[in-house]
Order: sequence, then structure tokens, then C-alpha cells
Amino acid sequence: MAEIAYITEKDFPSEVLNSTLPVMVDFTAVWCGPCKMVDPIIIQLARDWDGKVKVLKCDADENPNLLIQYGIMGIPTVMMFKNGQVVERVTGYQPKEKLVGRMSAHF
Repeated sequence: MAEIAYITEKDFPSEVLNSTLPVMVDFTAVWCGPCKMVDPIIIQLARDWDGKVKVLKCDADENPNLLIQYGIMGIPTVMMFKNGQVVERVTGYQPKEKLVGRMSAHF
């Protein structure tokens, strides 16, 4: 996996809610400093978990309705979805070990 795909409000249901795999979504923005800090961790996890978890990004500025729908008040927010439901949520920069500990319990 070289680059993580971005999802939009339009393809969110098919790519996330109806996925047969658990899906980790990084809600991010290009101007966000902590988002840039967490980005290499998300890329590494996407490689480590290839085939086990679908990893996607969502631009917070371009998809405000998703932020409203899921009550996202700060970015980065990383959420794990399983069977169409949110099973984990982490907001703000977190070290890799903390993200692995919180997210890997769900797959």
C-alpha cells in the first residue's frame, strides 16, 4: 500500500459502513499540525495491517457533514468502524503504541 485513499461523504457508506473488513478512518486536514505528525503512523499501520483493516483518510474541510454526523470536534480524529458501527475513537496526536493498543483490539 503506497498511498492511503481519501473518502468523501458520497462514498463513505460503501467504503466504510458496508465494508466487510474493519475500517480505520483518519479525519484530517492539510493545515493541521498534529495531523501531519500522525500521518506517518497512519501510513505505517496501513502497511502493517494490510489485508486485516482498510485504512482511509477523510478531509475534514471537504466533508463537514461527516464531522457533524460523528460529533468530531477536533482533528486529527481516528475512528475504527466495524460492521458499520464506530467501535473506537481517538482524538489528537497519539503515539503509535497507543493507537495500536486502542485499534487492534477490534480485529
